[in-house]
Amino acid sequence: MNSTEPPRLSVRSPADLVAAVPYLLGFHPEDSVVVVAVRGRRVVFAARGDLPEPGVDPGPAARHLAQVVARQDADAATVIGFGPATRVTGVVGAVGAALDDVGLTVLDALRVADGRWWSYLCDEPTCCPVEGTPYDPAASRVSAAAVFAGQVALPDRAALAAQVSPFGGPVRLAMRQATLRARRRLAALTGEPPDGQSPGGAGPGGPSPGGAGPGGPSPGGAESGGLRSDGTRAGAAPPVDVPVGDRAVDVPAGYRTAGGPAGRGGATRAVRAAGTAAVRVAFRRQRNGERLTDDEVAWLTVLLTHPVVRDHAWSRTDGRDTDISLWTDVLRRAEPELTAAPGTLLAFAAWRSGHGALAAVALERVLAADPAYSLAVLLDDALRRGVAPSELDGWPGVAGPAVLRRRRRRPRR
Repeated sequence: MNSTEPPRLSVRSPADLVAAVPYLLGFHPEDSVVVVAVRGRRVVFAARGDLPEPGVDPGPAARHLAQVVARQDADAATVIGFGPATRVTGVVGAVGAALDDVGLTVLDALRVADGRWWSYLCDEPTCCPVEGTPYDPAASRVSAAAVFAGQVALPDRAALAAQVSPFGGPVRLAMRQATLRARRRLAALTGEPPDGQSPGGAGPGGPSPGGAGPGGPSPGGAESGGLRSDGTRAGAAPPVDVPVGDRAVDVPAGYRTAGGPAGRGGATRAVRAAGTAAVRVAFRRQRNGERLTDDEVAWLTVLLTHPVVRDHAWSRTDGRDTDISLWTDVLRRAEPELTAAPGTLLAFAAWRSGHGALAAVALERVLAADPAYSLAVLLDDALRRGVAPSELDGWPGVAGPAVLRRRRRRPRR
């Protein structure tokens, strides 16, 4: 299935909407608040946040979440809380009030727990009984339609994070040996000792492409008020994991595409040529349904520590399923100190496709290992503010031909 063109699911009742949420997000939410935004009769965006701990004021984070949803050109939304009433009621009320403040109509406010849903806006016992309305997602026609169309709802967010976790056992041992060979190969190419390689960063002569510029990483990476949000743009398949912030996208000072930190020398011509060839081989083999060998992955990950190679790979990456598959495999097989580039490229591909939750868990892994990796910081900031992938059509602006093209917009219906 083309992940950028998901099937339409017909939602006619609160039970249908509740059943659709896991397929919008890509996993079943627990202890969460979800906002499903619509324009007319079409779902255009969904966002999920963890419920704050008891005693934490949900107001600030709710307002951030409402601002993110308001950027999506929606005109109305439904708020759904998953969990016990003691934790859900206040949060749903705060999010609903925040949505109202930014001019969005709140269509309904629901709570879901133990196979039942309740409406905070309906007090008619005939349709919204005090004991709640039972629903069975397994028997829902919405769930059946989603599964038939090839959509997947994982058990929880942890299951999604596991999809980008490192391989262990024999795979890790084989990759460790392959990476040693790749480092020696790179040393022969550059004339530098293998130990001179900067882990996860800039290659010869420079820090990680990442330095986040003056002042360190973007504050948009911070969590607000205990509410960590995930989101998904409808019309672009499951989820945009949308942590929230309130600033414009800032390219960190000192960062330049296809050249790493400003003022630093580029990679050698030989490294550029080797990197271009390795990226070309990787994409070709992925398109042909072939998996890269250990030596090919190791060579690619070592070369990706050079910004000129990483940016070339970035320019060839978009939201295709093959891009997501390639960078997922490379990330999981890469040695720990070499995960920043493939993890960020996976996040970019997932974000471009609308799979924001996948983008977020990939970025979490990258930033846990290298908090100053600036491309990851930049993408994380965009995700946290709910920036639409289309707003960066044409990125990155690197020298030479690139695959990224402005995505044709489908007419509204």
